[in-house]
Amino acid sequence: MQEVDAVTNQEDLTTIHNLLKKHGSQDYADIWKLGINVALRISDLLSIHTNHINLDRRELELVESKTGKKRLIRLNDTAISIIKRRQATNPNNVYLFQSNRYQTNGIPKPLTRAPVARKFKEIGEVVGIKLSTHSMRKTRGYMMFSAGVSIEQISRVLNHSSPAVTTAYIGLTKEETLKTYDDFEL
Repeated sequence: MQEVDAVTNQEDLTTIHNLLKKHGSQDYADIWKLGINVALRISDLLSIHTNHINLDRRELELVESKTGKKRLIRLNDTAISIIKRRQATNPNNVYLFQSNRYQTNGIPKPLTRAPVARKFKEIGEVVGIKLSTHSMRKTRGYMMFSAGVSIEQISRVLNHSSPAVTTAYIGLTKEETLKTYDDFEL
């Protein structure tokens, strides 16, 4: 599997969002920003049905395609803002990220992963980050860890099988672990 980066600072997050909007589309920018805020895999993010969303309860409920597990996600203000704008712009869409080009027998389809991945990679090259559709989840995990959230809690948010998986996933390095001996001298 190709190694990809988490975005580790707010400036790069904003730059990537703005470049996706300018050199891609509002769809790509929305996928990026919502993906960071809900920490879903790209397959699940793109397949969100509008009926999965309950704005009154601030919740998104779905079944993960990889694990088959039911997930309930609390929607923060940023996520709600993106969802409301997309629903107002496209009130008849079945999917939050619906393709306007491809339908099968009149049945709507969501956007697909491939063009999103290409655009993310392209923007990553501009910014100097190994960016992919997986970078959204990695970024969410890394930012949570940097803010002091426990690995165990991050593991639950990302729906990982163990905290050890999460530690490797968000890219905690041996050097960062060793640095804690200097940072916490008693």
